[in-house]
Amino acid sequence: MLEVKNLKKRFGDFEAVKGLSFSVAKGEVLGFLGPNGAGKSTTMRMITGFLPPTSGTAVVCGHDILTDPVGAKRAVGYLPEAAPSYRGMVVEEFLEFMAEIRGFRGRAAKERVDAVIAKAHLEPVAKKTIETLSKGYRQRTCFAQAIIHDPAVLIMDEPTDGLDPNQKHTVREMIKEMSAEKAIVISTHILEEVDAVCTRALIIADGEIKADGTPARLKAMDPSGRLDIVFRNLTKGGEK
Repeated sequence: MLEVKNLKKRFGDFEAVKGLSFSVAKGEVLGFLGPNGAGKSTTMRMITGFLPPTSGTAVVCGHDILTDPVGAKRAVGYLPEAAPSYRGMVVEEFLEFMAEIRGFRGRAAKERVDAVIAKAHLEPVAKKTIETLSKGYRQRTCFAQAIIHDPAVLIMDEPTDGLDPNQKHTVREMIKEMSAEKAIVISTHILEEVDAVCTRALIIADGEIKADGTPARLKAMDPSGRLDIVFRNLTKGGEK
């Protein structure tokens, strides 16, 4: 459902992403792990069309991000880092607005809004303005807009960063509920996310893939069986 092909990104003389290639199938939850500055967010932004790649490409459900960007974006749901939204809008109105942007009108739009409010457990705050919500509810509101069009591919950048344990649990359960029907990529530096929701993980540093495998396979790369030690061994010197 998602295939990334030799994706590269330069900012002047600095090469942030150095030819990444990987694929994600339906039913997979891929953890995209790396230290700060590894190239995770830059890669997510290229796949979702927010940044043009310097070279290489990605194909989303058969739609190339370079030759068919609109088709690719229609197949992707994107939860950016820090859950951006229109904070002065009521949750329900914001989701209605996002449904309209995605091409839904009338009854179809209302059905989509009702569906994502239920899926993201937003019923208690649906009539409240976003600026009055806790960070967990703001995150879930942005999560709801990312799935308003029921995308086949879901890209999530640091979806639980800064949330308390209960809020993290809620977001992870929502991801699990959808995982069978979608290809999901979670960019994170939180290692516990791998055990909690991921079926596979990539570890990147300095814009390059250092390891790719199931959580069990990655842990087996060190006698300790600890992912944090494997992560440190593979990413030493990779934090910017």
